[in-house]
Amino acid sequence: MSSPAERYAAARRKAAQAAQFPALDEFALELGFDLDDFQREACQSLERGSGVLVCAPTGAGKTVVGEFAVHLALRGRPDDPVPAADATTPPARRKCFYTTPIKALSNQKYHDLVGRYGAEQVGLLTGDNAINGDAPVVVMTTEVLRNMLYAGSSTLQGLAYVVMDEVHYLADRFRGGVWEEVIIHLPASVTLVSLSATVSNAEEFADWLVTVRGETAVVVSEHRPVPLWQHMLVGKRMFDLFHDADAARKHDVHPELLRYTRETVRRLELGEGRSAGPGAGRRGPRWRGPLRPDIVDRLDREGLLPAILFIFSRAGCAAAVQQCLAAGLRLTSAEERAEIRRVVESRVTAIPGEDLSVLGYWEWLDGLERGLAAHHAGMLPVFKEIVEELFVRGLVKAVFATETLALGINMPARCVVLERLVKYNGEAHVDLTPGEYTQLTGRAGRRGIDVEGHAVVVWSPETDPRHVAGLASTRTYPLRSSFRPSYNMAVNLVGTVGAEPARALLESSFAQFQADRSVVGLARQVQRNTETIEAYGAEAACHHGDFDEYFALRVAIADREKAIARQGQTQRKAAAVASLERLRVGDVIRVPSGRRAGLAVVLDPATGGFGEPRPLVLTQDRWAGRVSPGDFTTPAEVLARIRVPKHFNHRSPGARRDLAAEVSGTGLDRHGGRRGGRSRQVTGEDHQITQLRTELRHHPCHACPEREEHARWAERRRRLERDTEELRERVSGRTGSLARTFDRIVALLTERGYLARDGAVTDAGRMLGRIWTEADLLVAECLRRGVWNGLSPAELAAAVSVVVFEARRDVDERASLPRGPVADAVDETLKLWGEIEADEAARGLTATREPDLGFAWPVYRWARGEALAKVLGSGHEIDGEMPAGDFVRWARQVVDLLGQIADSGGATTELRSTARQAIAAVNRGVLAYHTSAS
Repeated sequence: MSSPAERYAAARRKAAQAAQFPALDEFALELGFDLDDFQREACQSLERGSGVLVCAPTGAGKTVVGEFAVHLALRGRPDDPVPAADATTPPARRKCFYTTPIKALSNQKYHDLVGRYGAEQVGLLTGDNAINGDAPVVVMTTEVLRNMLYAGSSTLQGLAYVVMDEVHYLADRFRGGVWEEVIIHLPASVTLVSLSATVSNAEEFADWLVTVRGETAVVVSEHRPVPLWQHMLVGKRMFDLFHDADAARKHDVHPELLRYTRETVRRLELGEGRSAGPGAGRRGPRWRGPLRPDIVDRLDREGLLPAILFIFSRAGCAAAVQQCLAAGLRLTSAEERAEIRRVVESRVTAIPGEDLSVLGYWEWLDGLERGLAAHHAGMLPVFKEIVEELFVRGLVKAVFATETLALGINMPARCVVLERLVKYNGEAHVDLTPGEYTQLTGRAGRRGIDVEGHAVVVWSPETDPRHVAGLASTRTYPLRSSFRPSYNMAVNLVGTVGAEPARALLESSFAQFQADRSVVGLARQVQRNTETIEAYGAEAACHHGDFDEYFALRVAIADREKAIARQGQTQRKAAAVASLERLRVGDVIRVPSGRRAGLAVVLDPATGGFGEPRPLVLTQDRWAGRVSPGDFTTPAEVLARIRVPKHFNHRSPGARRDLAAEVSGTGLDRHGGRRGGRSRQVTGEDHQITQLRTELRHHPCHACPEREEHARWAERRRRLERDTEELRERVSGRTGSLARTFDRIVALLTERGYLARDGAVTDAGRMLGRIWTEADLLVAECLRRGVWNGLSPAELAAAVSVVVFEARRDVDERASLPRGPVADAVDETLKLWGEIEADEAARGLTATREPDLGFAWPVYRWARGEALAKVLGSGHEIDGEMPAGDFVRWARQVVDLLGQIADSGGATTELRSTARQAIAAVNRGVLAYHTSAS
């Protein structure tokens, strides 16, 4: 207990702070809880007039600093002049924009601020909603603010503060550049409040903010307000990952955990843990980890619910709920079940009953009533929102989620479980990074509710506890810029400030800042390499003669031999391509190598398109798919012909079985009695190689007894020289790299008529400057060429979908299209894309993504008024029908692009009218509910 003198001193300090920071004192009194040190430090910097960068763990309370900026804006300047006639007039109010990366976060923050300041003081601007946009406090997505800045919106008048929540999103490779555009273009009078997760290069980011925004205070807090305990679940036993906090700092894994996992692995290797059954023992030991229902039941018994169980698969999340239901788990009381049903029924009243059945509503509700739910991007948005609401209220106890839940949504839990430490990133299965691990486990521990949070990793033989300890103890989450100039950005910059100032602005980006800093390290490495090269040269010196000259002959011989081998490969590939181009439907061929080796019949020759021929075939093993020239070491030879039914469906197992039987019935040998691999044509010794070898044998160094030792040093030097030259090219490429890319974009836009030769923006350029989509130039070209003119509303929705949709997985065959005008418009779009891609390749620019046809049928059918079940079943998906959440998300993007077309000066009056009709046709059913709910 403190003494009277200490209490008096503390009171004096508090009074002094209140006098120095009156706004913060008012704000703190309204909060009802004491500010943490990092919150107070950041707020004091703001009241002093400085910008601020706050880096703190998830759940630490960073948003309090953003809310203080709102308080400062609404409070007004204390020194604002007050008219003499009315001394009671409050100070002039300034504006604060609160930006978030996703609409769900914007909606959440809007409701929070309305609850605190009232609906008349707070507005919301997202792609879907515009509520009270002229309010002194407006919550918006970052893209909305970027568009305002380029348009010179009058809403920006009086703007004093911009809060950028989750500013670490600028590392996002798809949308991150928007954050940098906003930071660079905001008027100098605006104070920037940047709120970020804990990043390891906060000082570097702050240094850049100082260069572009002026004075910026950096406040970093590693402290979690709720302590986090790390555990591993090994079979049925739960272990602490660390013995105590000191061991955690040293990354020292609990000895008992290490001993037990090593013993478990040893038993598995001896065969004690093998699974029983017909396949047992054939592929070595197989570990059977704890079942998902058992994990949830264990957490329930130990008082660790509510919990989020991260499973990096949508299907896995849905399966986990079904497994728990099948096991008879029930985590809720009768009163909780009644409240859950009341909440759900009140939220889904607008969705038609037939659609609810298609969406699996009754099974979903059964899970909710038992306190169990899945949460992933494939779910209908309103279903996800209900899960979030029920979880936050403590009614749903266990949520099986993909990692998307960790991004921004305020859904803390007492415990977080990681089923695996590997996830699919869209291209490959990769290990979780320390930053991702920290973000996921950061959900554990609810401030003001839990005394401590818990993170549990489920052990498997591939999981090393020491690796988990490294993930749990490392804070390496560096912020890396993903900024790059786009066509839309280029015309907007040139139109706003002119070509040369635009180049200067790009060079002030965080991307260029990081590139320039990295050049310093690269230059030092070049210098070190140069010194080492000289040392290697001394070691390679030979007293018999010039060893550099001798070694150059050896290199020339090796290069010539490789060139001859490559030439042979090129000729073989050309022969394979030519043979595939000659194939017809019904030809029986032999695939000589790869997983699909054996006999196959051609279903679709796939000729006449772009790129290499990739015929669709059916093998005698009943596999249907496309083969490429890479599968053929020798030209494809037609061995026989069989009849393929006219409307053969290669997706039908029965049809595949019958036709594969006909292939086998030809009596041809599956492998064709292989003739000992590739035939090698003996064409005699190459004249150039013969001459080089003669020179080599006659060189004085050839007789040196230490010749091979000298050659090893010379080879090391050659490799280091090659690496050093690459480093020099990287130095050259990074210095001014964004400006060079910008120059290439400007040249392409000038050639295509979006910019005039004198640098002025043309009418076409102004139209391009109002197109906000990844394929901005392709959309502009389609508008200029009239590709979408004359289409009906449903046809237009289908035609524009190909430039926004992107499938989650690559699908071998091209998606089908509605015949007639849609197919014609898409063919014309693909032709334009080919022209743009060729221009980009000629200038060394990143290619515009190829249009994806996979969403054309679903949105076409939906816009024509067809039932949701039929629409979802028409998606071009590998795994069957399209998930409802994906359908809503892509349909919203189609609607967004249609809205841009409806407002575009580059579209005809008829096309703008059709776009508005298409929007009305798409915004129905689950889409209309989504629009009103968000």
